[in-house]
Amino acid sequence: MGFARTCSVALVGVDGVVVEVQADLEPGVAAFTLVGLPDKTLVESRDRVRAAVVNSGADWPQKKLTVGLSPAAVPKSGSGFDLAVAAAVLAAAERVDPRAIEDLVLIGELGLDGRVRPVRGVLPAVLAAAEAGYRQVVVAEQSAAEASLVPEVSVLGVRSLRQLIAVLTDGEVPEEAPEEPGRPDPMLAGLLVPGAGAGTGAAGADGVPPDLADVAGQPVARRALEVAAAGGHHLFLSGPPGAGKTMLAERIPAILPPLSRRQSLEVTAVHSVAGILPPGEPMVARAPYCAPHHSATMQSLVGGGNGMPRPGAVSLAHCGVLFLDEAPEFSPKVLDALRQPLESGQVVIARAAGVVRLPARFLMVLAANPCPCGRFSRHGTGCECPSSAIRRYQARLSGPLLDRVDLRVEAEPVSRADLLGRSGGEPTEAVAARVREARARAAARLAGTPWAVNAEVPGHELRTRWQVAPGALGPAERDLDRGLLTARGLDRVLRVAWTVADLRGRDRPEALDVAVALELRTGVARGTPQAVGERV
Repeated sequence: MGFARTCSVALVGVDGVVVEVQADLEPGVAAFTLVGLPDKTLVESRDRVRAAVVNSGADWPQKKLTVGLSPAAVPKSGSGFDLAVAAAVLAAAERVDPRAIEDLVLIGELGLDGRVRPVRGVLPAVLAAAEAGYRQVVVAEQSAAEASLVPEVSVLGVRSLRQLIAVLTDGEVPEEAPEEPGRPDPMLAGLLVPGAGAGTGAAGADGVPPDLADVAGQPVARRALEVAAAGGHHLFLSGPPGAGKTMLAERIPAILPPLSRRQSLEVTAVHSVAGILPPGEPMVARAPYCAPHHSATMQSLVGGGNGMPRPGAVSLAHCGVLFLDEAPEFSPKVLDALRQPLESGQVVIARAAGVVRLPARFLMVLAANPCPCGRFSRHGTGCECPSSAIRRYQARLSGPLLDRVDLRVEAEPVSRADLLGRSGGEPTEAVAARVREARARAAARLAGTPWAVNAEVPGHELRTRWQVAPGALGPAERDLDRGLLTARGLDRVLRVAWTVADLRGRDRPEALDVAVALELRTGVARGTPQAVGERV
């Protein structure tokens, strides 16, 4: 009889649970039983592991083999347990020393030829192992850079099961040919999905982020972008086709500050689980940008799917930008599903197998035409849509959803002078510098609190802990009394006012800052001839 144990990690959303992989050999009819609540992919590992062991030059034990995954109550899925199962079987058969694998965490899929393939979620898996006290991890060579992001963990990247056996037996490590450069890896084909509309910034084909100076005109919308980036406020852009709404949204990631170390790890973990980490970039350092198509399902937007839920677009945009172009074309049920993550900063998905919590604190940008033909405006530019059609079109964005949007800006048609003029707007670098300064002021004020930007601060805290200038909230309070603002709307006006004050270098919001916040939310000027684009 032989017994051995080692460890791997099961992922529940973006959280990892260390799983003990036990292998037991007993006399009897040769059989391979896998227990411990495995899914179908994991059950199929029996055939993959057997073929990989035999093709690696090791003998398969002709005994009754039972492999248990503990804790048995935790659902386990995926092929990342293959390497740990193979090592446990070889140790139980005394092909390797059982003591050599007891303190190892092994994560990787095995090909039938014995090669070790990368899997999704290596970073959160290694983070879970480190939190559980493990300090030695074995992964596929392609995943070694990602696993090495976790401090104080020794990472061994192997190309094949043969190399792992040699390391564990102190033998000569055989040479294994790497993947041919430029040759697509069939195991990576399902891991990187560039067409999903998610990425680490809205960069162009050359990898350079688009410049805000490319946007013609739109002074109010440009300033609204600056306020949104400085305070983390959600933004709604309404205007005719060709006004530049998509151009503006694509340039927000470049004016956002670089991600902190903690944010980078959180974003990288989500992207790793989703399988969209770009090759050669194990750490996401820039704010992500996700722009799903309006035909996206609820599962693709907020997360879900068969078995254990996968991250959706709102989680892929964590610490970045979620852009919903042609927002009224989205399903109303899909849009209303955004209301919970907009408030809580996370998605909670309940399934029979358990509850999964996914991070989802993002900056949402909605873009929409004013009517089905796109030509409706307050200036009357030839719209032929019936008034009933305009009302139905605009009603597709529910009031509760729009009430959670801090900034609502109308993008005017671009004039010939703006389009053909030689002098462009401010470049991204200048705006990004002001955003960084404003965020630094907010961070100093919010030090010691659980909030990082103004958009996250509860309204009660803003009203009681940090006071505005006397009388500054008068117009907003009158709008609340007249029913033009909800209680949530008043809180959001107050948050935007603090961001405007931070951008202007003020210690607290004054009447003009509140007026700007009200105009950016309602589109109605508040008793001052200055445009928002000139005074923020």
